[in-house]
Amino acid sequence: MTEPSEAAARYTVISADGHAGADLPDYRPYLESKYHEDFDAWAATYVNPYEDLLHGDAARNWDSARRLADLERDGIVAEVLFPNTIPPFYPSMSLGAQQPSAEEYELRWAGLRAHNRWMADFCSQAPGRRAGTCQVLLGNMDDAVGEVRWAREHGLFGGVLLPGTPPGTSVPQLYSDVYEPLWAVCEELDMPINHHAGSASPEIGQEPASRACYMVEITWFAHRAMWHLIYGGAFKRHPGLKFVLTEQGSGWVPGVLELLDYYHRALVRRMSSAMDDAGAITAESRFGAGIAEAVGLAPREYWKQNFYLGASFMRPDEVPLRHAIGLEKLMWGGDYPHDEGTFPYSREALRNSFAGLPHEEITAILGGNAARVYGFDLAALDAVAEAVGPTVGEIDEPLEQVPADATSPTFGADRVLRVW
Repeated sequence: MTEPSEAAARYTVISADGHAGADLPDYRPYLESKYHEDFDAWAATYVNPYEDLLHGDAARNWDSARRLADLERDGIVAEVLFPNTIPPFYPSMSLGAQQPSAEEYELRWAGLRAHNRWMADFCSQAPGRRAGTCQVLLGNMDDAVGEVRWAREHGLFGGVLLPGTPPGTSVPQLYSDVYEPLWAVCEELDMPINHHAGSASPEIGQEPASRACYMVEITWFAHRAMWHLIYGGAFKRHPGLKFVLTEQGSGWVPGVLELLDYYHRALVRRMSSAMDDAGAITAESRFGAGIAEAVGLAPREYWKQNFYLGASFMRPDEVPLRHAIGLEKLMWGGDYPHDEGTFPYSREALRNSFAGLPHEEITAILGGNAARVYGFDLAALDAVAEAVGPTVGEIDEPLEQVPADATSPTFGADRVLRVW
């Protein structure tokens, strides 16, 4: 039974998954002046395709005071921030946009840099409470590396948002050694690499079937970065690299690790040291020349060494797998201000998933792990949580009734674990 004094203690909740961005006209001052005329012409004809960015609630993306009030009301004291609104010269949100063509690169890069500079200013309005992520493109490593250095110098300690490389993309796949300068600078500066769901899916159209397939496949495409970097040897060369997979669920991890370890064994297996390569024991090992030397450790070992999970709005059926995944890997996220996020019922979401767990485990998942991975000042955040954080006693109380207007999947009645 929880002692009264312990029940009154408060959790420090850091959301490892939030989204923010400027209102479209407000990006203009962050562009280099040579792009202002192009921006004015583009903005005059651009039609925003996203309903949630067209009504009054869209201000939650850029209204600092309102955002802080909303999150504190929900018990959250800090957050990792990913993009949400549309940066200059983009047809859609940059998170899900394809890599630009050579002809599109200059303007798209100018737009992303404007967003990064806006993000740095937005984070500075709540010092230590917003870990903004820096966006890069993959078509020019000099540009990308320079932007990562700029981001670290200007307080974007959330790290780098890594774009995906879906089939048919205009840049090499992530296992290519062309990206070595990016991995190196992220390790050097202790900038976590973030790979968010939605950033790696190919264009599949707008037919009903395509939208259904998108929902089924979105996390699988996001997971690909995991094995691409493992097999590309990035973690062998850069053992200090932090790689965070966000808003991709968590129940898939044990099975995927088992699968990756199986293929790793199959690709490197030989019958005996007395036999040459023709004596391979598996058919797969005929494709494995050089894999052992390039990769180094087994995938599961890299999971332990390098990977973390932005396990947004964890469902109750995922929680029992926390030790198989690695308790120290899990970081809860509320996904504010998205409809699938937990706002305004984050306290209820935490009760729904974590009531009955050991308090030290809840402390790690709700804030301790994120503080360690991203470098939040936990002592400073603890002071804020003393006023707004959910109490231990509150989270200990199982949720009996789901709020009628809650929209987050964490409250869903279905108990289905994703296989990826």
